[in-house]
Amino acid sequence: MNLQKISDRKKLDEKVIHMPWFVQQFIDYKLPDLSPSTLLEYIRDYEQFFGWLRAEGLSAAESNSMVTLQELEVLRMDNIVGYRLHLTTRLEGHNSRVTVSRKMSSLRSLFHYLSQIAEDEEFYPLLKRNIMAKVEIKRIHKPKDTAAKLKGKILEEDELLEFIGYILEGYGRDIENNKQALYSYELNKERDACIASLILNSGLRVSEVVNLNMDDIDLSNKLLYVYRKGNNDETFKTPVYFREQSKDELHAYLAIRSTRYRTPKKEKALFVALPNGQQEGKRMTKRAIQAMIIKYASRFGKPYLTVHKLRHSFATDYYLQNDIYKTKEQLGHASTETTEVYTHLTDKTMSDAIERRSDD
Repeated sequence: MNLQKISDRKKLDEKVIHMPWFVQQFIDYKLPDLSPSTLLEYIRDYEQFFGWLRAEGLSAAESNSMVTLQELEVLRMDNIVGYRLHLTTRLEGHNSRVTVSRKMSSLRSLFHYLSQIAEDEEFYPLLKRNIMAKVEIKRIHKPKDTAAKLKGKILEEDELLEFIGYILEGYGRDIENNKQALYSYELNKERDACIASLILNSGLRVSEVVNLNMDDIDLSNKLLYVYRKGNNDETFKTPVYFREQSKDELHAYLAIRSTRYRTPKKEKALFVALPNGQQEGKRMTKRAIQAMIIKYASRFGKPYLTVHKLRHSFATDYYLQNDIYKTKEQLGHASTETTEVYTHLTDKTMSDAIERRSDD
């Protein structure tokens, strides 16, 4: 089990005991199919919903764990409308349409399980009436809309190589008068360029990069072995190819990984950091990688660029040379529906190519 899953499973186990018995049963039912991270989000959504029910007087429970099936059974449509309104207008923070849709989907999943799958001692459904079956949850993420939001915010064509080159050299020239920043940059530029190069030449997710170990790399065959999102077989690592272009950055980083970061032999992580005041290098965090990419992107003139947009940049570039099915496999998508984003992102590139051909 990778580090993030171990952490999320521990949090899940801590939180689920404060849920009603029927939610605990639902989580047990879902555990073989969904990751601890997803189930942890479910629990957080139920905490919020049950807390709202109690605050509104729709449940007499003194704690979330005491909310009853009968209280869920008598909910009316105007209660659900009220909860959706609460999510979109509450003062503590703003929930986007995507977040609200996800929270309502979490409730739908629970209510469906209770009314269609779980049974009592008499073989009757645990929930006799399912108000959430009446709730229509509109699809928010349409591939074409997602593509429109990404246009102009990812790296295209020569920019992929230029960005890696900028990390290796250009950034240093831009901050040469800042001694402290320059020291940190000189220490980490090989590692940082290697991370950016690996994502731009394989399409890995940031969590997959964080969890990479030294023995997950097969340089000669240009392969990485990663725990893929959605794969609940904890013993299986998916082989993912990376392009030849990453080999130089990998060699350069591996040559300095042990000495520059004082990395102990017991540390298996591929990408390590040496925090201030620490004597030994340890695995880089997801947050550190995200902040690092944003730092370089801002100076590079692409302030909207993030780690995930590096993945989008690779995917767009890869899709131009391959079909949707190969792109789906390379990215580790569960379905081609997610991969459709790149068919829309490449529309303009394709039309430009046609125009160039007609001018020849």
